[in-house]
Amino acid sequence: MTTTHETEPEVSPPSQRGDRIFAGLAKSAGLVILAALAAVFIFLAVEGIPGVNQPAETYAPLSSFLPYVGRLLFGTVFAALIALVIAVPFALGIALFISHYAPRVLAAPVAYVVDLLAAVPSVVFGLWGARALAPQLVSVQAWLGEHLGFIPFFAGPASVTGKTVLTAGVVLAIMILPIITAISREIFAQTPRLHEEAALALGATRWEMIRYAVFPYARSGIVSAVMLGLGRALGETMAVALVLSASPVVTLNMISNTNPATIASNIASSFAEATPAKLSVLIATGLVLFAFTFAVNFAARAVVARSERKFSR
Repeated sequence: MTTTHETEPEVSPPSQRGDRIFAGLAKSAGLVILAALAAVFIFLAVEGIPGVNQPAETYAPLSSFLPYVGRLLFGTVFAALIALVIAVPFALGIALFISHYAPRVLAAPVAYVVDLLAAVPSVVFGLWGARALAPQLVSVQAWLGEHLGFIPFFAGPASVTGKTVLTAGVVLAIMILPIITAISREIFAQTPRLHEEAALALGATRWEMIRYAVFPYARSGIVSAVMLGLGRALGETMAVALVLSASPVVTLNMISNTNPATIASNIASSFAEATPAKLSVLIATGLVLFAFTFAVNFAARAVVARSERKFSR
């Protein structure tokens, strides 16, 4: 009597199947993002390249595309840098307070309130900045012009409406604050506990422990958080358009009535009444903003990777 041995098919453990499904979903999501970016770039390139060579009156008050987009790019970077200068110290301070100083009963509500700022629409920030913040900053800007007028940033004369690039920078700073704070807070909280305890055991104060144990570990994360905030500030549209009375000029004066315009706000304010030729010019400026933002993020990734390699040695 012969017996036959049937081989049963191997069944993958549920955990392995779940890993493969999750890996497939993650790869698909990454490919979708790349496809979306490529589609946006192709659209901007096809529709915007004709805007580089249009009649001179299309670029009024300028006569060609490069000076036109150059001044808009200057205003975009200038407003974003003002926002970063204001927001980064506050964001890092709040993140440190939540992660290392505040008691747990206070840290959770503060973190929740900060995170809620990210859910506020930009048009609300713009209305608040134009109707509430700008009038309140009139006296502040007048004081800056009177006492610090020898500095080009505050040369004045101060605006009587408060709708200046400084006000736009403050609004942008409040908008990017929750992004930088949330990422920095998570990075600070992930600092190895043994590193912190070792620093304290060697006699370091809490601030010295943060300086020598937390900041070196979190350096790459801080750079990533700042770059994400910069990307939000560079691309912000409605808040800047509502706050800033702008024109395509190049000036470092932050408190006068003559303010540099940003690419995004210029597109928002000019899109509705644009002719086909003007529309192609606006799309071309959007292509420049897209390329510039991509370059900034690429440079940030290089800085983060270099910092990570240095820290891992």
